[in-house]
Amino acid sequence: MSIESYVAKKVLEKIAYAYQETCFVCGLQWELKKINDISFTMKAVLLDAEEKQVNHRQLRLWLADLKDAFYDAEDVLDEFECEAQRRRALQLYGGIIRKVGCFFSSSNPIAFRFKMSAKIKQIRERLEEIASLKSEFRLKERNESRHVMLRERAMTHTFVQVSEVIGRDKDKENIIRLLQDSGDRGQVSIIPIVGVRGSGKTALTKLVYNDGGVKNNFQLMMWVCISKEFDIRNLIKKIIKSADDGMGYDVEKLSKMEMEQLQGILREIIGDKKYLLILDDVWNDNSMKWNHLKEILFTGANGSKILVTTCSKEVASIMGNIPAPYELSGLPHDECVTLFTRCAFKERQVKRYPNLLKIGVEIVEKCNGVPLAVKILASLLFTKTDENDWKSIRDSELWRMKQNENGVLPALRLSYEQLPTFLKKCFAYCSFYPKDYQFNHFELIYFWMAHGLLESTNENEDLEDIGLHYFQELASRSFFQDFEEMGSLIILCKMHDLVHDFALSLTQNEFSAITSSTTRISKSVRHLLFPNSASLPPDLSTLLQGLDHVRTALFKNEEKSLSSQSALDLCLSRFQYLRMLDLNGSTLEIPLERIGCLKHLRFLILPENSEIKKVLNSICKLQNLQFLMLRTEESPTDIRYLISLRCLFFSTKQKCLEKNELGCLTSLRCLVIESCEKLEYLFEDMHGLKHLQTLIIGDCKSLISLPRSLKYLTTLKTLLIDNCENLNLTMGEGKDRQDLARFGLQKLILMQLPKLVEFPKWLLQGSTNTLQLLKLESCENLKELPACLQNIVSLQRLIIEDCYGLSRRCELGKGEDWSKIAHVPKIVIDGADIDSIDN
Repeated sequence: MSIESYVAKKVLEKIAYAYQETCFVCGLQWELKKINDISFTMKAVLLDAEEKQVNHRQLRLWLADLKDAFYDAEDVLDEFECEAQRRRALQLYGGIIRKVGCFFSSSNPIAFRFKMSAKIKQIRERLEEIASLKSEFRLKERNESRHVMLRERAMTHTFVQVSEVIGRDKDKENIIRLLQDSGDRGQVSIIPIVGVRGSGKTALTKLVYNDGGVKNNFQLMMWVCISKEFDIRNLIKKIIKSADDGMGYDVEKLSKMEMEQLQGILREIIGDKKYLLILDDVWNDNSMKWNHLKEILFTGANGSKILVTTCSKEVASIMGNIPAPYELSGLPHDECVTLFTRCAFKERQVKRYPNLLKIGVEIVEKCNGVPLAVKILASLLFTKTDENDWKSIRDSELWRMKQNENGVLPALRLSYEQLPTFLKKCFAYCSFYPKDYQFNHFELIYFWMAHGLLESTNENEDLEDIGLHYFQELASRSFFQDFEEMGSLIILCKMHDLVHDFALSLTQNEFSAITSSTTRISKSVRHLLFPNSASLPPDLSTLLQGLDHVRTALFKNEEKSLSSQSALDLCLSRFQYLRMLDLNGSTLEIPLERIGCLKHLRFLILPENSEIKKVLNSICKLQNLQFLMLRTEESPTDIRYLISLRCLFFSTKQKCLEKNELGCLTSLRCLVIESCEKLEYLFEDMHGLKHLQTLIIGDCKSLISLPRSLKYLTTLKTLLIDNCENLNLTMGEGKDRQDLARFGLQKLILMQLPKLVEFPKWLLQGSTNTLQLLKLESCENLKELPACLQNIVSLQRLIIEDCYGLSRRCELGKGEDWSKIAHVPKIVIDGADIDSIDN
């Protein structure tokens, strides 16, 4: 299925919904039926059109117009769902308080039908005009011949950190030798590492950076990723933050400083220390910019080093001050085969498939010694045991396409083409974020959800589970890398810059990053990024003119300026179809009244450093909102009107949440209550969260107890409580069976709870057959593990960190609590795997 077919499919789905909503409006039903017929007819020829467009410019333009019209149709049809949600909120809560009338006074049935009739007619006429040109291209009706199935992969393989520095031992030794060389070229040496993209420059540099001998050789170590931007002010801020010198310069403080102040701070941090600075992925070939930064960096003690990774020999010659840059050659063939084998075969499976290994060696030869290409193709073939699948990769026509010098593009394209269309969209949409962006798999799932990319084939399957499956599949194909696990719950990862570039090439007509050099924005653009530190063009208002159907606005500029504030104001006033607004990390002022008018909004992150003191109830107009990150002094009092909300990250300065109506959010799947320093009590009607699966409570140092209604969250799967120093978890445990928890937890994580002395048995009593992960960290007063733990046969992982006496009680074979946990397959105590401890 092509991307255009996918969009047509979404339009057909929305037409079916809209048809039900207009069952008494004959004129509208006729228009919708015509749009349905046109969309169905167009969808039948799109596969043929996609294949023929490669060498047919007019057909490409026709497809672009058709896709744009489908997107517009989807936006208009989406208004029927918005109206249905509005009516639903009125039915649920309209009679409870009088002020609800002002929430919804902008719409009434007669006005809505009149407005929609005009819009639907306009869409129908536009599609008819485009469809009338179909015959010029002699397109044939075709069905998708190959149905791509997602493969089931274990989490242990999906996120395994297969080494990307196989065969680089000699290179590592050589670079370390250069770092240890005192030399006679002045007190700071600049060492460029040059290699083609995907050759493993960054991975090798990380290996060097983390070497114990290297760490002992330098007093200060810093790492900054550069990519395409070489903005001096921003780079100095990044270096300051990377130094982590304990001086407490946060983002907001640094953003308000003048250039001279920033330079002074950096010089103070470096002082007379011997330092190592990594400048990763440098593209700047402007010697004047580099000389400006170099003047600031040329302090520090003799023997200080700056290590630069780049793909460009010209950049290396501009920056380096050693006789010659270090050139990283392609990985030797034998080492490439070793890497391929590790990624393509399950453990001890190689000998079972000698023919596949032979074909794999032939595939490796086409990768030109580039580790990234090897890993991507090996990951693609991991679950395939049919020789024809392997031969189709080896013999693909894509190897004959025009390649860049490193030959990685065919490998990326081959893996991408094997994806089903909905996963192609999910992958491509990751390009909306800046290079080197650290993805949070949790937010990424809701990002995809906001854009309607998650497809459910089972009514009982939650979209969150579908999104996790999508993430695992993309990760298993090496589209993500550099995985980190945060709190044993959230997965952080990045995209290789070459993979990001490929994703960006797929969205070039839909996405635009607005920088000072932007002179034109295509009218078909629907997703905008305002990058970190980028100065915006002076004619921004003109550039944004006519972009009425923008769906995404990402603000990653930390500094507050008139131009960035103007950009936000323009977005909120012009983009009525906005589905996602991400202001995380920015310091902009938020006109909340305008946000309350964005009825299509699904995803909203308000800035952490915002000056919001009280969130106005205008946000509660957003009946389609699914994801909300909210940090404020007081929470909205009418939050129950957010009837579609599925994930809420919440921070407040209140002492009590008793009257905040959070218990009315029946669609909520995930609730995160964090950084609430004054909060003493949660809301008591927690049992109203009928679908809640994940509850995270963190950095609530004044929290005294949990509400008793927590025990009645029958759908709760994950509970994490962290850094709540006054929290008592006993909850008055008794023998009454009604006092038992009614949920079946899968993950229980308790961290930094000094008042945790006796393990709260009520947390485990309903989880005998469900609990898979138990993590206890920095609970120094916890006396022992509960006896019931030995009956939890489902437990797969037990992690105990910094719990002092408890660690000794769990010693292999001889600790007092060993008999309670001996059945657990994976046990980690203070960072040591129990399997590696000698008896």
